[in-house]
Amino acid sequence: MDLKFLHRVYFLGAGGIGMSALARYFKIIGLEVAGYDRTPTDLTRRLIATGIDLHFEDDVDKIPSSFLDKMGTLVIYTPAIPSDHTELNFFKEKGYEIHKRSEVLGELTNSRKGIAVSGTHGKTTVSTMIAYLLDNSCLGCNAFLGGISKNFNSNLVLSAESDYVVVEADEFDRSFLQLFPSVTVVTAMDADHLDVYRNKEELDASFNLFVNQTKPGGTIFHKKGLPVNIKADKNYRVMTYSLDEKADYYADNINIQQGRYHFDLITPDRKIFDLEMRHPGLTNVENAVVAAAVADQLEIEEDYIRKALSTFEGNKRRFDIHINVPDLVYMDDYAHHPRELDAVIGSVRDMYPGKKVTGVFQPHLYSRTRDFADEFARSLGQLDELILMDIYPARELPVKGVSSELIFNKVNLENKVLCSKNNLLGIIKDRNFDVLLTLGAGDIDQFVGPIKKMLNERIKTINQL
Repeated sequence: MDLKFLHRVYFLGAGGIGMSALARYFKIIGLEVAGYDRTPTDLTRRLIATGIDLHFEDDVDKIPSSFLDKMGTLVIYTPAIPSDHTELNFFKEKGYEIHKRSEVLGELTNSRKGIAVSGTHGKTTVSTMIAYLLDNSCLGCNAFLGGISKNFNSNLVLSAESDYVVVEADEFDRSFLQLFPSVTVVTAMDADHLDVYRNKEELDASFNLFVNQTKPGGTIFHKKGLPVNIKADKNYRVMTYSLDEKADYYADNINIQQGRYHFDLITPDRKIFDLEMRHPGLTNVENAVVAAAVADQLEIEEDYIRKALSTFEGNKRRFDIHINVPDLVYMDDYAHHPRELDAVIGSVRDMYPGKKVTGVFQPHLYSRTRDFADEFARSLGQLDELILMDIYPARELPVKGVSSELIFNKVNLENKVLCSKNNLLGIIKDRNFDVLLTLGAGDIDQFVGPIKKMLNERIKTINQL
């Protein structure tokens, strides 16, 4: 792949969070960009607004005429594109240069000072925190993020001066094996993507392949207790972190003041007192520990770390609070794995003790529902009330015997109900709750606006009484 001779880049699956960052990057550097996605979304609308030509039907005739010249044209696709996709097969038959998103991301980043954040959960928030810390320091950075940062209002950060690039290292489809970073972070290694990996052992092996691709002399940060194995001949600096268990970096004296978490950061050689987190959630204190650890090892001064953590707003769909008034809280989160649900629900319980918490959960993938039905049921059982939606299939075809009922029947709650997209708003409207959570990685985010509008109308009506 020689990016120097590119004139045009065509995206198959342009609306994906990682793909859209690449699309915007190539548009900004002056190339012609076009592509396909299955469904219009806020992300695709933002791409179109920048002048990127997108369509939403799998139709070769929709490909712009300039892209019919394969010389100087690169086609980038996501693994979510099915093998029988008409446009993908057209490009293959005509001999275009075609690469997965992960391959292009590696090509763009491996020659620079890469900071790659991996993990079955936490990687989007941690990578965004690190990017924000660097951006607020004298180092600066570039970043390809897996979420829309509220501080940057984007999933792409560019700096002409900085040689640092922060990327989210995705374990799905072994995409992270295209990356060779200078700094590697591992946040979690829970069983997931068992449609790709045969078992947890194979997943662990893939993570360890990635970790040992860190450049010679690089630094590896991993949560204490993870089965990270470093080859003996590698010249790495290895640092552990945790929330509040003793490690190279951990938090001490964690407390809540006026709704915000405060903590002291213990480092290998000193204590940084009273750091304040604007972004809510106990799990984000742990995320802040490793983000600050990376900044500390890069010799970013304490004042920059302190200021960035106190002003970090997080990402859209990550502990994303839309309504927060005394009698009603509405929050949306991307959580789609049992451990992520545990973290979100646990943090909400800490923040709003004694409040009735209702959760709307949309399972993501038939395979994940099948593989983790028991764990999902235990996690969702921590709610006071559950509204369980149909499975969002994403890239998968239906699996016989697998539906949301597989989870529903195992949830130990008296107040639970199954629902479809069509009756979701009506079910929410008839419920009384103190805290409402919408949870999932599918298209449940399309309901955030309508739910927010409906709840604001409820608040207005109550205030008029």
